[in-house]
This record gives sequence, structure tokens and C-alpha cells, in this order.
Amino acid sequence: MAHAHSHTFTHFNPLRHEGLALPSRRNLLKAGLAGLAGLSLPTLLRQQAQAASPSKRGKSLILLWLTGGMSHIDTWDPKPERPPENRGPFGVMKTKIPGTIICEHLPKMAAMLDRFTLIRSVDSDGSNHEPNRVMQAGYRDAEPRTNPNANRYPAIGSVIAKQHGPNHPSMPPYATFMRSRSHVAFAGDLGKAYDPFVLNSAANGLPILDLVGQDSGSRTEASLFRLPAEVSYDRIDERRGLLKQFDTVRAEIDRTDSMAVMDRYGQQAVDMLVGRRMQDALDLSKEPEAIRRRYGSHLWFQQALIARRMVEAGTAFITLDLSYHTASGTWDTHGDNIPPYGGISKGLKPLLPLLDHLVTTLIEDLDQRGLLDDCLVLVMGEFGRTPQMGTQGSTDGRNHWPPVSSMALAGGGFRHGQVIGATERDGGKIKERPVTPGDLAATIYHHFGVPQDTVYFEPTGRPINVVQENGKPLAELV
Repeated sequence: MAHAHSHTFTHFNPLRHEGLALPSRRNLLKAGLAGLAGLSLPTLLRQQAQAASPSKRGKSLILLWLTGGMSHIDTWDPKPERPPENRGPFGVMKTKIPGTIICEHLPKMAAMLDRFTLIRSVDSDGSNHEPNRVMQAGYRDAEPRTNPNANRYPAIGSVIAKQHGPNHPSMPPYATFMRSRSHVAFAGDLGKAYDPFVLNSAANGLPILDLVGQDSGSRTEASLFRLPAEVSYDRIDERRGLLKQFDTVRAEIDRTDSMAVMDRYGQQAVDMLVGRRMQDALDLSKEPEAIRRRYGSHLWFQQALIARRMVEAGTAFITLDLSYHTASGTWDTHGDNIPPYGGISKGLKPLLPLLDHLVTTLIEDLDQRGLLDDCLVLVMGEFGRTPQMGTQGSTDGRNHWPPVSSMALAGGGFRHGQVIGATERDGGKIKERPVTPGDLAATIYHHFGVPQDTVYFEPTGRPINVVQENGKPLAELV
């Protein structure tokens, strides 16, 4: 029942936003009683603990999102026997999987392809970018350019956040480094509590790149964790005990122990934002120098290392938005004469050694640390590129091509060293074994132990299956 008159707690002003400011008893009480920084983080933690499956802990996923849509023909599904206007400018090389070739600019991946699965028959029809939702959500209808209700479909990562939860209560279940909000899928009807935790303002000392990938010379600052100058972490820690002083008040207003539960989740909310586990995971200075050198200094490499550290610390699902540009994305290679992304020769070619080093270094590191069997690494974009070169008046660009794309997977305890599916001779259509967005979602949910018949509810109360199009976990993997 709502009350218009004043009451015992009116002077707390619990609905007033004051950000992450805890220098006083009043503000700490607000953090516990009204939700920290207006984010309702205690509620988020409580819901995650209630929803998380106790039988399937420790699973994780790192999504390397190739924002803009990487050309499948010029990377993982080459057509060397075709004319130049179809096959493109790159050569090919043999791989660790007998009879399988990939682009010559991915030599590290070729040398360890037996630890990967390539899927050459991804049916990404209906997918678009800005926003990039269809493949990240597993729903074809999650495309706002054609469906006004598309933003209501939750990201796969958000479903994992709700149904599986974090692998440690002080860590966010779903997190992302993102160049633009339109590059990453959010929670939709699941509620903002299951949106990804955006790491951009939480990591310190990462290089800041401009829209074409040039190092600006500036470095990120962990502003999320910065407290007012007059407030120390010791002082925050002292204030944590204040809620315990309200036992008398609790006894008077609450006989169900719900305030005790709220205290516990309020404590965890403070731990996540000003505690050490999250900050330590984001602090690369705590990583051995040899490992930091192995990854390298490029922004994407350092973000990948942080992703591995966050998996170790207890985050379940991490998306890395691999893009310099904030618009359609760095992998949107329409043509060398169409800035800013360029075409296949000048746009895609410089990106491939970065991807080659990033993904192979990450896989080897996860394996050496005993994490690879539980951590699935997924490399993909929103669609493929046209079979013909020279689109939009360019000489070497390729347009969007939703009918087919390729993706790569490693880890997760799945069977690897294989190629799933195939395209026609020119790479323009799926020839065999189409893999739908629903199949992708079902496979990820299988990895996390989320039941395939899981539903969420629209605001009207109508249940919606998280797996669409009769999607099934890929039998070749599981």
C-alpha cells in the first residue's frame, strides 16, 4: 500500500539518486535499502542467487564479436578455385585438420585448428547491425529495423545471467567491453538487472584508440571505482557495519527476516563495486609480466586477458566488442574507397593477424590454466559478406550477406577438430547443415546447463521460449 504521508524512514530520502557516494551513514543506508547507485544491485544479486542452477556452476563463455560482419570467403571458407572477383585477393594454407584450408593470414589458427570447430553454414538471415541483436539473442525477430518490439528479446548472455548466474557472487554474471551500445545485446524483457555490466569505465590503463584503430596516447581510468577524495576504502568498510545496528528497527517492522536478506545482498553490492575481487580481476598489473607480453599491448589483446581474468574470478559470460568504430563496426569492409573501414585488402587484411594472435593466445592460456574445458570461446559476427567483390562502386569491397556466415568455437568441453556445414561453390548459399540462431542459442544453453524449455515472460504474462525455431544443441559438438 502506498502512503502519501510521512513515515519513520522519510528522512532517509531512499528514492533520491546520489550515485556511488557512501561518505555518510545516510548514504550507506540508502545503498542497502534503496539499491546502490540506482541500479538495484542488491536485487540483482538476490534474483541471481535464487535463479542460478546449483547443479551447474563454473561454466563460462567468452564471445569475440567481430563487429560489422567478417567476410567468410576471405577467412574460414575460402574458394581458391573460383575467379578473382569471387575468391578475393588472399591465398590459402593447409591446417591441422586434414583437407581443410583457411586464409593465409591466419597461420596460428591454421596450426592449431584441431582444437577448433569451424561452422561454415551459419544461417544468419534477418541479422543486421546497429543494433547487433539477432545472433547475440538467438531470435530472428530481434531486429529493430523490421520489428518494433525487437528490443524486448533478451540477449543470450542475459538469459545466462538470470538462469545460471555468476560463478562467484562478487562478480557480474554478464559483462562486456563495448565500443557502442548498438554493438551488444541487452536484457530486454528480462529487466535491466540482467543487462551486461559495462567494463569500459572499470578497467584502468588500457590504450584508447581512435575510430580507425590508432593509439591516441591516452589511457583509460577506472572511474567506476573512484571515490570522493575525502572517503577512503577503510571508511567505507567501517560504514558497512552500520546496517547491523538496526536490529531493533528490524524487529519492529519485519518479522520475516527479509531485511536480513537485504542486508546480505546490500553487502554483496558494495563488495562488487568497491570490493577487491572485481578490481583485482581488472588490474593487469597483477598478471605476470611474461603473460602480459605473450598477449601484447593492443587494446583487444589486453581486453582478452582481462576476460580470462574475469572468467577465473567468476564471471560467466563476457562479450568483447572487437571494433574501433562506434558505428557499424570495423569488420564492415565495403571497399577501400569507402571510409572508414576499407575493403578486403586494406580493411580486412590488417585485422586478421590481430584476430589470429588474440584467439590462439587466449585458447592456449585458458588451456594452460585448466579453464578451457569449462570456458567456451565463440568467434563470430552478425553476418557474412557478398560472394562478389566490388560492391557499392568499390574495387575490393563486399556488402552485407545475411544468407550465410562462418563462426569458430573452441573449448567448453565440446568435440573439436572438425568443420560443420558447407556452402555452395561461390560461398553464397548454404549447401549442407544449416545452423540457425536457435541452434546457436540451444548449444550455449546446453553448455551452461540451462534447460532447453526455459521460458521468460512478457509484461503481459505470456511465456516466451528462450530457444526459438526448434533450435537444438549441435549434435556434432555435444
